Amino acid sequence: MLLIANPIYDSVFKFLMEDNRVAKILLSALLKQEITELEMRRNEYTNMQQTRISLFRIDFSAKVRDASGAERLVLIEIQKTWLITETLRFRQYLGVQYLDKENLREDDSSKGFGLPIISIYLLGHKVGDLREPVVYVRRHYFDYDDCRIEEGVPDPFIESLTHDSIIVQIPYLKGQARNHLERILSAFDQEYRIPTDDHLLGVSDTHLQGDEHLVFNRLAQAAATPEIRRDMEVEDEILSEIERRDTVIMAKDHEIEQRDKVIEQKDKELERQAREIEQQNKALSATIRSLHERGMSVREIADLLSMEEGNVRPFLE
Repeated sequence: MLLIANPIYDSVFKFLMEDNRVAKILLSALLKQEITELEMRRNEYTNMQQTRISLFRIDFSAKVRDASGAERLVLIEIQKTWLITETLRFRQYLGVQYLDKENLREDDSSKGFGLPIISIYLLGHKVGDLREPVVYVRRHYFDYDDCRIEEGVPDPFIESLTHDSIIVQIPYLKGQARNHLERILSAFDQEYRIPTDDHLLGVSDTHLQGDEHLVFNRLAQAAATPEIRRDMEVEDEILSEIERRDTVIMAKDHEIEQRDKVIEQKDKELERQAREIEQQNKALSATIRSLHERGMSVREIADLLSMEEGNVRPFLE
């Protein structure tokens, strides 16, 4: 059994992706295309001391070679979370990437257009009813008759405004290693956590092939690095503080919700009473008018109904 650091932790994942060769292996496997050049974008990863620790981001610019041998320059945006996170936060960061002028192409043929973006989401939670550990969301071009357009594709204008996505659902890995990508992603499989230490995974490396070993060796190196172990402990402390804060907020929200329900019930009761009073007033008004039309004076009506004369008159006006 090989002991590796748990890459679900931000500090470990950052250490993993800072190794250019390892990052190429992982990202090439995810894209299912060879990455010939890869560069981490400056200052793109989040500070692990921030309270938004549940969402970690890191970006790369990459030159990708497809099956035909053609190369293209793309931006690869990785967002990793081990907690259920609002999609708005993913969208906000993606919006920043679209607005960043540094992401414009510089080649003469498509100067002024944005670089294609490939977004990768490593999720520590499940997405809806999708049960596949890796989900690819790809775009195609179609005409009015839903016929796929092949000529002139890809177009730099369209590629600047739309993007492909890869979604990894870590909970569905569960020991699956059916292909090259899943063998690498088994390094994220939380089923292998050491029962006494969530910071470590105990994995078998006998199923690994070729350069897949480099990913696990890098994580084994992280497990043996005291600074990274301390960073994981800091993440645990921050997460615990966030959970305590969220528990207090949830309790307060529940208390407010219960109070709102009580107020809502009281409002409904007041509305019901108001409707009853209105109905009673209508009935009283009809009775007073009927008695007055029969020739009874205001005083006589007031005496009959045990009311003050001043309270009878408004019904006759």
